[in-house]
Amino acid sequence: MDTLAITGCTGRLGSRVVSLLAGREVPQRLIVRDPDRAPEVPGGEVRVASYEDTDAMRRALTGVSTLFLISGHEGPERMAMHRSAVRAAAEAGVRRVVYTSFMGAAPLATFTFAREHATTEQLITAAGLSLTSLRNALYADVAPRFVGPDGVMRGPAGNGRIAWVALRDVARLAVEVLLDPAHADAIYDVSGAQAIDLHETARLIGEVTGREIRYHAETDAEARASRAGAQEWQIDGWVGSYAAIATGETSVTSHTVEHVTGTRPWTFAEFLRAEPTAWQHLV
Repeated sequence: MDTLAITGCTGRLGSRVVSLLAGREVPQRLIVRDPDRAPEVPGGEVRVASYEDTDAMRRALTGVSTLFLISGHEGPERMAMHRSAVRAAAEAGVRRVVYTSFMGAAPLATFTFAREHATTEQLITAAGLSLTSLRNALYADVAPRFVGPDGVMRGPAGNGRIAWVALRDVARLAVEVLLDPAHADAIYDVSGAQAIDLHETARLIGEVTGREIRYHAETDAEARASRAGAQEWQIDGWVGSYAAIATGETSVTSHTVEHVTGTRPWTFAEFLRAEPTAWQHLV
């Protein structure tokens, strides 16, 4: 069996992947910044490194054949972190990288961070590494966070649709892809079972919370004004995410999850019923 390394082990996605792999008794190397927060799982070997520390990452990845690379936190330094991590993987002898990208990743994508994902994909292949890209739709788990204190979701998304995908389904997919080298050199669109607009998203959140939740479609100018005071990269990213919804770039529905795992992904309504912790802060 290939030696697997998992990054982002303490995060919402990485921790799920670690748990699922442990449940299948798969040995794994856990790459963490803080060893005190590392998951305690059978077969888990902890190594301490951060993306920006190329030398530490190289040491942590030596002997690893497949790396699950979860994209770094959004910010001005993210691409430098990705370059460092990819360089370390190549120098350590890693052969395949499974990377958490974004649906519609392309150099001219509407969403600024989708452009960064496209650049990262190119960095991985240019380094001579085999890339398996999981181009994930927007996570269903964060959708309730779009609701303001007044019960309104605001953004310049027009009537565009989103194929919300649950982290649970991305994790299930990631495990199968990590364990099967047949998925090498593949780019997968990863979505939920259906695409819905933000009006429907708000209605469904309202159903489970018992509150009146609605969506207000802002203009680009209104959206930027509402974020006045934030850094420019934050405003561009926030507005760009909604603009990508408006253009249809987030509306793709794929059969990837069901085809690879054998079980279809949740719809957004099913997610809300199954994961109440995602929206309980709204009650």
